Amino acid sequence: MAFDGIVVSNIIKELKETVQGGRISKIAQPESDALLLTIKGSSGQHRLSISASASLPFVYLTATNKPSPMTAPNFCMLLRKFIANGRITDITQPGLERIICFTIEHLDELGDLRKKKLIVELMGKHSNIIFCDENGRIIDSIKHIPASVSSVREVLPGRDYFIPNTQEKCDPLVATPKSILADVCSRSLPLAKALYLTYTGISPTVANEVCHRAGLDADAHMDSLSEDEKLHFSNEFFWLVSDIKEQKFAPCMIKKGAEPIEFSAIKLREYGDFSDYTVETYDSISTVLERFYADKDVYTRIRQKSVDLRRIVNTALERDVKKLSLQQKQLKDTEKRDKYKVYGELLQAYGYGVEEGATKLEALNYYTNEMITIPLDAQLSAQENAQKYFTKYNKLKRTCEALQQLTVEVQDEITYLESVANSLDIAVTEEDLSAIKLELTESGFIKKHASKKGAKTSKSKPFHYRSNDGFDIFIGKNNLQNEELTFKIANGGDWWFHAKGIPGSHVIVKTEGKELPDRTFEEAARLAGHYSKGRDVEKLEIDYLQRKNVKKPNGSAPGFVVYYTNYSMTIHPDISDIPFVE
Repeated sequence: MAFDGIVVSNIIKELKETVQGGRISKIAQPESDALLLTIKGSSGQHRLSISASASLPFVYLTATNKPSPMTAPNFCMLLRKFIANGRITDITQPGLERIICFTIEHLDELGDLRKKKLIVELMGKHSNIIFCDENGRIIDSIKHIPASVSSVREVLPGRDYFIPNTQEKCDPLVATPKSILADVCSRSLPLAKALYLTYTGISPTVANEVCHRAGLDADAHMDSLSEDEKLHFSNEFFWLVSDIKEQKFAPCMIKKGAEPIEFSAIKLREYGDFSDYTVETYDSISTVLERFYADKDVYTRIRQKSVDLRRIVNTALERDVKKLSLQQKQLKDTEKRDKYKVYGELLQAYGYGVEEGATKLEALNYYTNEMITIPLDAQLSAQENAQKYFTKYNKLKRTCEALQQLTVEVQDEITYLESVANSLDIAVTEEDLSAIKLELTESGFIKKHASKKGAKTSKSKPFHYRSNDGFDIFIGKNNLQNEELTFKIANGGDWWFHAKGIPGSHVIVKTEGKELPDRTFEEAARLAGHYSKGRDVEKLEIDYLQRKNVKKPNGSAPGFVVYYTNYSMTIHPDISDIPFVE
């Protein structure tokens, strides 16, 4: 996620085309560190959302209104007093800094024309919204920064505003190929790191993109490059900066599956080399930012809400893995039981010759035709020693039989819990999490509580895709849904897909009595791979067969099935070209 100087430059270009020259009709402060400005201009009404959140600072145009507190905060009231109905005359960015400066004209109490500046700093934990007079003196800010918090710069009413140059970075907008060679290529650092540590507003994402365009490894050390490689690298960066100065932007968002991973104001060619990623391009950087943050918020919220469920599953998994390891060790110890049986039989056969008080007996093992030495308890007779060995044998035999059953049960539980963990990985809605919680409750991993009268549980729906040949494909999101999909929704003639030997979703292709084309088989297999634990593997084996050949053993865990006759294919789990049905 790179809200860098290039993204800011793209935003300013968009704001100049839409809100510059417009009047601020409404000012709201929906959050303690955020503003929502409504601006009326020649192109219509626009809402500008501004956030100085330490974790998620942003500025973008939006059509969405946000509820505000009943009583406006002091900073909001101050802005309303000075710049309500003010006109935005200019929007600037110093160099390629992550700073946007709005110059606003307004009339004071005497009717004289005045200017104020609203400065938005988008600098991670140092983000702020600062309101200054025409001389650059701070009137107020959404966050007050005293000397006790920052020794570099105080942000308090009455202080002069300035941009601290703490990192002593260069301005890329004035760079030349020669200066890039001097400033970047002389640094004894990895290539990408040298670039973003040298220039203002350049993020690691952009630095990696420059390296990709130059055909160089971003982690390669500068000292290992030839002079030609350094020259090519400096030219690529210079050409990129030239596009920025000419306002040539290509807003885009990168997704891995349905999850947003990255956004940028330039085309990120490096992601084109990976089939797991899709690059979505847009005409507006505001659209990119709004969709990215909205989609990212969904995944973040789902991950946060799934923390408790993940802890339950992981705790049970860790317990079962330790239990299985101990049981397997104990099972291995029972392998010597047959030795004790042989000892007992040989003592019964040759014990008549054992002298009283003997500590061992050497005898011929008639099973292997070899001589062996049998340890004896000197306090016991030969027959008593034989009985002692038979007792040990029988005890280990019973232990082995019990452990064999227990290890199967524990292994099945581990497989089940891993399938639940996979369900949590692919959950996208709160209804999906509710269904998983219900499943864990019914399986005994969560204690049941008396349900409230009249309480309703939202039902999660399976993922629905449509193959490029027009066949409906359904994917279960959890084990209960997998079972319902396979044994209630699917017909015997429908096709069933599952990743081989690993936890994953059941995938059903509805045939409607038709024969499936090869492309649909391959697409369904890719979906089965993507919605399994092996989604990040380059090649994955998928089993598939008609649903009528899939069976559920009596008493087995939800979603557990068996099959004995199937086909298999190896796929790469990329689903970017398979249409998703809302």
